Amino acid sequence: MDVKALINSILSEAYQNRSADVYIVPRTTKYLIERHHHNQVITMQALDCITGLKLINYLKYNGNMLISEHRRPQIGAMEWQHQNARCYLRFSTVGDFKGREAMVIRLIYPLNEQTTQFFFEHQFRDLKQRASQRGLMVFAGPTGSGKTTTIYHLARQYSQNQMIMTIEDPVEVYEPSFLQLQVNADAEMSYQELLKVGLRNRPDIFIIGEIRDANTAQAAVQAALSGHLVLTTIHSKTPLGVVQRLMNLGVERDYLEQALNTVVYQRLLNTSSGQPKALLNTVTSEAIFEKLIDGHQSIQAWRNDLQTLITKGQLSTTEGKRVWYG
Repeated sequence: MDVKALINSILSEAYQNRSADVYIVPRTTKYLIERHHHNQVITMQALDCITGLKLINYLKYNGNMLISEHRRPQIGAMEWQHQNARCYLRFSTVGDFKGREAMVIRLIYPLNEQTTQFFFEHQFRDLKQRASQRGLMVFAGPTGSGKTTTIYHLARQYSQNQMIMTIEDPVEVYEPSFLQLQVNADAEMSYQELLKVGLRNRPDIFIIGEIRDANTAQAAVQAALSGHLVLTTIHSKTPLGVVQRLMNLGVERDYLEQALNTVVYQRLLNTSSGQPKALLNTVTSEAIFEKLIDGHQSIQAWRNDLQTLITKGQLSTTEGKRVWYG
């Protein structure tokens, strides 16, 4: 099998299984091809070192990357056609201490091909109602929990008559009805700079990939205070932890209380039938600032839902215990 056919075979398998990433990683005497799927790494095949390097070089060439550079990190991208669908591929390479290069391929699927099943459908309907009130909606949860897909579907309901701008690092979902911007440090296009530009373009809805620092937190809150719907993510294990994290980043409580709409903690859980579904722990700003005293109270609804799912046989006790604390 030639290199192009081999790549198409690997990507087709990943695409059909809706895997998020494909890894081409060096081992002692070979290269392993693995795919990341629902928090599991699945080995697809093993290749000899020469074939593995040919694979990487072919993708680097098509992704406008330097083929001669094997140690320093590089990024690239290309569009890949799968039957009648387009899939955007993003590449990241780096060399290990022996100079052996590894590559990660992120598959960026069209939004209309991504769906999330929820344990409780009313939870997503409730989010739609909250989104109509504008303000800051913050999603938390581990990598691979479907937060970005939920955010995109939430915003898409407004795409026919409102302008939606996304600022991400990197773009994770392709949606042609959105204006999608990507952070580029080399071009001095940071989250903060793109937010400034974005405000001048007067979008109705902002999607900010992740709040990572004080400047981005401040800009997101200011955008929410100015009447935009701002959908974003942040690292936290509980809804109350989201508020504490934002305040630790320098957002004053008074401003946060005015700007915050809803906090959502989301995880993809393995059901008893093997089909992953999303569970949400949604807390309104009113509940956070008026009723919640500590982290235990902020996660109580989450634990109640877990116990209900276990009792109904939709979730194993082992899976429930795994995510009991968020």
